[in-house]
Amino acid sequence: MSADKSCLQKARVAYQPKLPKALREGNIRVELGAPTEPATDKTDIKKLFPHTYGQPLAKIIEGESNLNSGPMKVGVVLSGGQAPGGHNVIAGVYDALKAANKDNRLFGFLKGPGGCIKGKYKELTNEIIDNYRNTGGFDMIMSGRDKIEKPEDLAACLANFAEMDLDGLVIIGGDDSNTNAAMLAEYLRAQNSKTRVIGVPKTIDGDMKNEMIEASFGFDTATKTYSELIGNICRDATSAVKYWHFVRLMGRAASHVALECALQTHPNICLVSEEIEEKGTTLDEIVSYIADVVVKRAAAGKNYGILVVPEGLPEFISDIKAMIDELSNILGKDEKYIRELGEHSEKAQYLSGQLSDHSARVYASLPEDAQEVLLKRDSHGNVPLSQVETERLLIDLVHDKIRSMKSKGKTEAKFSPLGHFFGYEGRCAFPSNFDADYCYSLGYAAAQLVRADLTGYTVNVQNLTKSSDEWLAGGTPVTMMLNMEMRKGKPTPVIKKALVELDGEPFKHFAANREEWAINDCYVFPGPIQYFGPSEVCDQPTCTLALEKGLVKKDCCCGCGCK
Repeated sequence: MSADKSCLQKARVAYQPKLPKALREGNIRVELGAPTEPATDKTDIKKLFPHTYGQPLAKIIEGESNLNSGPMKVGVVLSGGQAPGGHNVIAGVYDALKAANKDNRLFGFLKGPGGCIKGKYKELTNEIIDNYRNTGGFDMIMSGRDKIEKPEDLAACLANFAEMDLDGLVIIGGDDSNTNAAMLAEYLRAQNSKTRVIGVPKTIDGDMKNEMIEASFGFDTATKTYSELIGNICRDATSAVKYWHFVRLMGRAASHVALECALQTHPNICLVSEEIEEKGTTLDEIVSYIADVVVKRAAAGKNYGILVVPEGLPEFISDIKAMIDELSNILGKDEKYIRELGEHSEKAQYLSGQLSDHSARVYASLPEDAQEVLLKRDSHGNVPLSQVETERLLIDLVHDKIRSMKSKGKTEAKFSPLGHFFGYEGRCAFPSNFDADYCYSLGYAAAQLVRADLTGYTVNVQNLTKSSDEWLAGGTPVTMMLNMEMRKGKPTPVIKKALVELDGEPFKHFAANREEWAINDCYVFPGPIQYFGPSEVCDQPTCTLALEKGLVKKDCCCGCGCK
């Protein structure tokens, strides 16, 4: 870390995150409940996880300790994309281990799971930990996207952990990383290794949650960061009164980020991928809907507005999905021939004769740069739809629609669009007080699960809309959360991603208000994340979590219950 520190960074180091009451006491006990099983695919999952299947839920409570008092050696690794609060998870693990026994030691594996495979690590000390408390980023030990799944990689980890005499490993990651943690736990137990594996739920996308995991860490900070930027743009739009801003946000598989930011800021349009898929909405229908709002606002003298869209939207649009399936088949047969065609116009003409009539029209309607992207294939042989800049695609198509309407005398709307993508800006922000507290509690609780000799669990902290005194910590067996999905052409155990529920309170609240937000300027300006001040300003959870727990009045949008 740089020796130069901002005033905020210096002040945040002094912040002491709040813990659940059970974790603050000297005596910490882990109690186990009844055996568990997954909701589906039980036979397949039991076959794949014979040594860790059916484990009980774990609860951390006050009481006479039944935990290993050490000395112990524990490792920690950051896996996947960054999320605010990761350093506090590590600090929580460290502080919990040292509170249990001053001779306990914590080692950080470097650059993600690859560090476990290669045996690259460093011991984490007071000096290192104290330098990173309540800071954003994963730069303490860095992250990576390697997976520990090949036989040789599993064997390498087994040998490295044995050489280190490692008692436990805490893997901080998303749904794939926690699934990978379960596979590693299963392998190590089958090999009679003493190293226990505990996962921590991380992702700003908000799609790793279920009945046991109320929220993934980082979602709170990231959406508040994006909402500040969107609120700033809303203010700019009402000041300049001449621009339409199209904002693309993170969220390839789920629209939680876009929906949460819409609840915080009230844009004129927010597209929710899950709704579009459910209704079978076509690309032309989406473009027509946006153009209709643009025209109606123009008629009211408002040639400006805000649109929010998740980056993964194209994968949920019915006719684009159908076109992509056809395109994949054509590329599978004729990719070499198509690549050898000279001009893009020649390639487009060839495809128009190979695609079905409807898919050919959809392909032809796309801007040329999007057409070019769709003629490529990624390392898995798939069309790289994620490389399409969704906001640019919509801008181009809506522009064409408005021009067509103007040529027919149907509108006099002035449409001057600007595109934005907010992604990396939110991944390494200073964690909000909520994420600082939540992540520290997750880390502190993860250490207790290691001390309880548990493996193949994901740590959880519940009751998150209550005060931290009422938070409840524990662990969920990963096998309980698994289902079988097709990955790279074969059935694979994975933790199911949580998509936006259309019958859930967050989406229902949005749907009940979006018509008014579309035409009127109902913008909310959240401003920057606040770290110091009254609790109702500094410590509130997301609107999504508050609505899910029934804490917000129908006419409140900010999560604090105000009018």
